[in-house]
Amino acid sequence: MEITEFFELSIGRWRSQRSGHHLAFAHFEQVLSNIDIESLSTDDPAVLSICQLYDTDPGSITHPFRMTWKGESDWDDKPISGSTVLVPIPDIENPSRGKLLRDQGYAETIPAVGKYHLSEDGIFTLLTEYEHAAAEERIWFATPNLRFRVATIKTSDGKGVTTASFSSEIRSLSSSTS
Repeated sequence: MEITEFFELSIGRWRSQRSGHHLAFAHFEQVLSNIDIESLSTDDPAVLSICQLYDTDPGSITHPFRMTWKGESDWDDKPISGSTVLVPIPDIENPSRGKLLRDQGYAETIPAVGKYHLSEDGIFTLLTEYEHAAAEERIWFATPNLRFRVATIKTSDGKGVTTASFSSEIRSLSSSTS
């Protein structure tokens, strides 16, 4: 699988079931959510804003997208939701590697730059270092409409794991938005 195919396969609405282990709190959490991933043009104002934030030439990016999520956690009474714009910049010498610019990170809600690579067996790995933590996410497709995601959040020194999660995500094939 090529990185462009991976990004194109990700576009759509996904129904996600995530189980998370919050080791710092000795707590288990279940989250059910809808994740919408939509392709953006390279001249979309949100994409250009991220390029400007990171002093990046928009001509060097590929397949920018917006990810929006809404869900419910058994840990909190309030619905959870959010949105972030992601801008991939492939490595010129090795297009299966690159950087992923985000206006909002996964482990900390600040702008973030992650390093990604796509392995020969189609596993997308994203490593992002923040001020107080580091996140590692792996995503792979079992079929075009079923994907899996695992994530760990580590302490900033990388020695301790604070959170580990597993998600199974099924593409919504209906035109319904419920």
